[in-house]
Amino acid sequence: MKIKINSILALISVLIVSFSCSDNFLEEKQVFGNDDETFYEKQGRVSWYVDNLYNDYFRAYNSPLKSVIGLYNDTRTRMTEEIGGMQNLINPTISYINASDGDAYYGTRLEDKINNNPYTRIRDCNTLLDNIDVKGANLDAKFRDQIKGQVYYLRAIQYFDLMRVYGGVPIVTTAQTPSVEDQSIKLPRAKVSEVVAQIVADLDVAATLLPPQWDAANYGRFTRGAALAQKSRVLLTFASPLFNKNWDSSTERWDAALAAGLAAETQLTADGFGLFGTTAKQWSEMFLVNNSFCKEAIVVQLLASGNSTVNINNGWEASMRLVSQGGRGATEAPKEMIDLFPMADGSRPTAANGYDDFVFFKGRDPRFYRTFAFSGSFWPYTNSLTSAAQPTVWAYRWVDNSNKAYFSGNNNENSPAFVRKMSNPTESNASSFQFSGTDIFEYRYAELLLNIAECYAAKSDIANSLSYLTKIRQRVGIPSANNYGIGTLTSKYSAIEACLYERRVELAYEGKRYWDIQRWMLYSNDAPTGIVANTCARLGLTPLNGTQRTGYYLDYKTKTASAADPLVTARGSISVDPDASNFSAQILQLETFYRNNLIRTELNPPLTPLDHVNNQPVKIDFKTNYYIMGLKQDVLATNPWLIQTIGWNGATASSGTYNYQE
Repeated sequence: MKIKINSILALISVLIVSFSCSDNFLEEKQVFGNDDETFYEKQGRVSWYVDNLYNDYFRAYNSPLKSVIGLYNDTRTRMTEEIGGMQNLINPTISYINASDGDAYYGTRLEDKINNNPYTRIRDCNTLLDNIDVKGANLDAKFRDQIKGQVYYLRAIQYFDLMRVYGGVPIVTTAQTPSVEDQSIKLPRAKVSEVVAQIVADLDVAATLLPPQWDAANYGRFTRGAALAQKSRVLLTFASPLFNKNWDSSTERWDAALAAGLAAETQLTADGFGLFGTTAKQWSEMFLVNNSFCKEAIVVQLLASGNSTVNINNGWEASMRLVSQGGRGATEAPKEMIDLFPMADGSRPTAANGYDDFVFFKGRDPRFYRTFAFSGSFWPYTNSLTSAAQPTVWAYRWVDNSNKAYFSGNNNENSPAFVRKMSNPTESNASSFQFSGTDIFEYRYAELLLNIAECYAAKSDIANSLSYLTKIRQRVGIPSANNYGIGTLTSKYSAIEACLYERRVELAYEGKRYWDIQRWMLYSNDAPTGIVANTCARLGLTPLNGTQRTGYYLDYKTKTASAADPLVTARGSISVDPDASNFSAQILQLETFYRNNLIRTELNPPLTPLDHVNNQPVKIDFKTNYYIMGLKQDVLATNPWLIQTIGWNGATASSGTYNYQE
């Protein structure tokens, strides 16, 4: 029978056929390169091998908040202003410095186990690349090229995530047999520049082998343009201050990153890619192009609906929807995110520009209404549970005379706004939205344009930087006045800050913010000894350390005599829909409702901050040695020739010496 297995770039049809034991793909995979001589002679088996690689890499990727190949969790997003809640690496009561506290992502490289970790995935890539042109010489040359192109891409992005987590790592490009005696496989940590060179080389080869687009049956697999765009992302990271101590005095790396970005733009444009739509409504609709070509989607995780052991469902919808809609409860937006988005004219949200944070929904960037919902928002869905759909959401609180609190629609939320970006208005609330099939865009064309804008900014080419930033804003309908609200950029530092700001808005809740904070070292102006930082001061940014993610309740102004909702009548005609012809009037009506009926109240004094430890509010405290994680104790013990990272203690408690900026 045919079933769907959904990976980041393919909704792959896999034939499950009864083979003899010698034909079983998984058994063949376990021997890591000791395959029988006929394995690579069969096109179907080679295809399965690559499909299984996609699965090993991306099966856990079911939410846009998640990142890191093979791991895919949302821990890093939760260390940003996008979502509140204390995480270990920003917890001021915890300090990691010893190898026993290092990051476990690396795995233990000298092992002969069937584990899905970075170096087993790399070994699987190397095994195929070692054998396909020799043992599979009978296969069609075009087929072999396309297979190799995908695997070079896979190897490249695995090394990229290893680099982002650990800096330099051993570079292995042929399949190795684990051995404690074999001196030839005892590879040292490479310089970051060497890892980048290997990644770029793989992506360059992939770009020559991959097609500009695939047919409909193979839509979602890596393309030529995706390889070039990934190269842009890698070189942008390498040019950034985390890895580039000369970021402010030399343009060499920015030049390379810019060239890569422009080459990717040229190729993708020629291949039919580009910004999707010309309105904010279309901007939101692009995320709903499902299992078929979307010009904005450079890299996409194709997901499936329905309850099946082989389906990968989208977990994002269920995590966003309110209890009143049949969901599990909202993804609450901290006040810091609510107050971030521009005004309708593109200007920053300040009192001088007309921003009132009590009626935060008034006069905002068109993307605001597609990124957040709030009390009074029209947020549709397909209701499969009851006869009464509730497409307009309400999440306020009232308190009776005995001080008992009640919540509208049982929506006990710690923020007045909730994330709705990438939500599907036709999704059913049956099974609490858990079987959504809405795809995830891992890399959008807009991100590529922002990469280019940042490179121009770092080179002090403000005019070209502005040109690319305004493309992003023009697409969603922000007026052109005052450079689409960006204003006059007077230095490369203000231009870089404008690029980072636009990324926070355009790419909000797409799993990108932590990596921007990391590569620009924005938690503080400090760094481990031997590492250059101080970027917050140069860019005029407030470090994240010492800040909090905060929330509050919207409360009815007056205590009530009963448990009945006191605002049902007052809110009856309110439903704010950005697609409505009278949207502006709806916003004014909602403002009147808020001012007449609601006040802001601390969540549970003194816990208005969403970040607390042991029932006490705390502030973000990300230690400087966390920017690049230390190797774990078992890695150093099994591979004693590997040296520990600066800022971390080694296996014997001696200070690490590996400098990721060298």
